[in-house]
Amino acid sequence: MSVDEDRIVKKMVAEIADSNEKFMSHSQDMENFKRIVPVLLEKGIDNVNLSMFDEVTKSKLLNSLGEEYIRRGNMNDSVKAFILAGNRQRLVEVGEHYEEVGMFGNAIDTYRLADSNDRLLVIGKTCLENGHFSDAIKAFRLCNDVENLIKVGDECFQKGKWDYAIEIFNAINNTHKLLEIGDKCLKERQIGYASKAYELAHDKDKLSALGDVCLREGLLATALKSYQVAGNDMMVTFIRENFGNKLTNY
Repeated sequence: MSVDEDRIVKKMVAEIADSNEKFMSHSQDMENFKRIVPVLLEKGIDNVNLSMFDEVTKSKLLNSLGEEYIRRGNMNDSVKAFILAGNRQRLVEVGEHYEEVGMFGNAIDTYRLADSNDRLLVIGKTCLENGHFSDAIKAFRLCNDVENLIKVGDECFQKGKWDYAIEIFNAINNTHKLLEIGDKCLKERQIGYASKAYELAHDKDKLSALGDVCLREGLLATALKSYQVAGNDMMVTFIRENFGNKLTNY
């Protein structure tokens, strides 16, 4: 773990542990369970078997285990414990602390596990405003927010973030936008992105036209691929017959 990551985790641990100190001191059950927690820690959350306990007891044990993992800085296993305990509120709180220290990807994953669409929507908007497009896309996709996905896609289109724009409009099956991206990329000679956009849009005419452009510019391999995907057998044969010696890998 780097120095920055260690500092961030320690800050998060301190804040969360402090917020739970009163809760644990006022619960006699938790005090009793704390005697068992070291054994569970040694066993490991992935190997613990609590099937002999009733659901209430099992939940309390898992919550105690989760809090101890937080105290020790093991955030991943604390999340596992809270999932098994069905403690969605605690998961959301862990996600909020991740968000506060700028660990947006971790926060999104935790909100997803907590099934908190409200928090996913909020963090998605935050990520969009700060230019964290990948995280914004992930958050909006998880909560099925098509309207905001389109906003991210348009923003990425304007900024030339072709990978993200193509990913979004393919995910929401927006063929018109995919073709628009393809045309823009072709105009700017971003051939790879144009090919990907046209292929995802299943537009054989555009792919054939792209093949023609590549052929004129001597991009034989790309032209061949475009014609193949377009199902343009005539041009595939033409390239193979006339330039086969230059396409040894195809």
